[in-house]
Amino acid sequence: MIVDLRSDTVTRPTPGMLDAMLHARVGDDVFGDDPTVNSLEEKVADIFGKEASLFCPSGTMTNQIAINGLTRPGDEVICEAGSHVYKYEGGGIAFNSGASVRLIHGDRGRITAAQVAININPDDIHHPVSRLVVAENTANRGGGSCYDPAELRRISALCREQFLKFHLDGARFFNAMIATGIDPRETGTLFDSISICLSKGLGAPVGSLLLGSGEFIHQSRRVRKLFGGAMRQAGYLAAAGIYALDHHITRLADDHVRAVRIGEMMQACPFVKQVMPVETNIIIFTLSETMPDELFLARLKEAGILAISIGPQSIRMVTHLDISDPMIEKLAGVLKQC
Repeated sequence: MIVDLRSDTVTRPTPGMLDAMLHARVGDDVFGDDPTVNSLEEKVADIFGKEASLFCPSGTMTNQIAINGLTRPGDEVICEAGSHVYKYEGGGIAFNSGASVRLIHGDRGRITAAQVAININPDDIHHPVSRLVVAENTANRGGGSCYDPAELRRISALCREQFLKFHLDGARFFNAMIATGIDPRETGTLFDSISICLSKGLGAPVGSLLLGSGEFIHQSRRVRKLFGGAMRQAGYLAAAGIYALDHHITRLADDHVRAVRIGEMMQACPFVKQVMPVETNIIIFTLSETMPDELFLARLKEAGILAISIGPQSIRMVTHLDISDPMIEKLAGVLKQC
């Protein structure tokens, strides 16, 4: 039995999802006539109360399309220092959009309106124009931390006051929704654009969606083509996304319970120095010097358990729909032998 805790992206389609994919009605999405893709885009737009959405291969693409559409070359993007758009998208902000980045050191991946306010550049030709603020909810490197909805409202109000755009990297938004009760339709009113991912906790094999106004999504469709993201009979993938939205949102609570259990197990380990608070499905902990991270990961792998390092002595584990209670118990037994 392999226990794969590397990421919630390693999930495989469930039998019900595979059946939905097998029986999907498809067309050519580039021509706009794939009925299942169209249904998915309409469904997601409606969930968030947005005018339109666009189905793309990845969350990196949806984030990068949004940044491209909301900035101009020479503008500046304000985001948290550990945010996915900055650390894990291959320098795409600079490469794809010619924008610079202002980094804020937040609290476990979360920034505040007060921090944003002091990082907006003055109207001075020596500085890039502050144009876009990005929030990530949940924050990956923050251990799956969730924003307080009230703080998002404050940032949104500041952005409108200062004529800045506001983008949500909501790759794991539904985890935040289950954990905090944040409302997707209210969220839709706060942001100019939203990216959500189907292939993480929701368990679809591929796909993310970008949401926004009708005009913004119309332009984003052109950018998707420019980035090479236009797909043909994508309805087979879209069907997996529809199934995931219909069946896999509420079950995210199970992942959160199992993540808390792992966090408690790690806190009890003598070779673990610190465990980040566990809010959703991500567990990040720091090993003491007596247990090198390479050795720890090797011992886990020998026992059929996979995890990843995200920095010196820093380990990440992620629960998902392919992780069961017996697997958690197996992990507990292996930890006692490390």
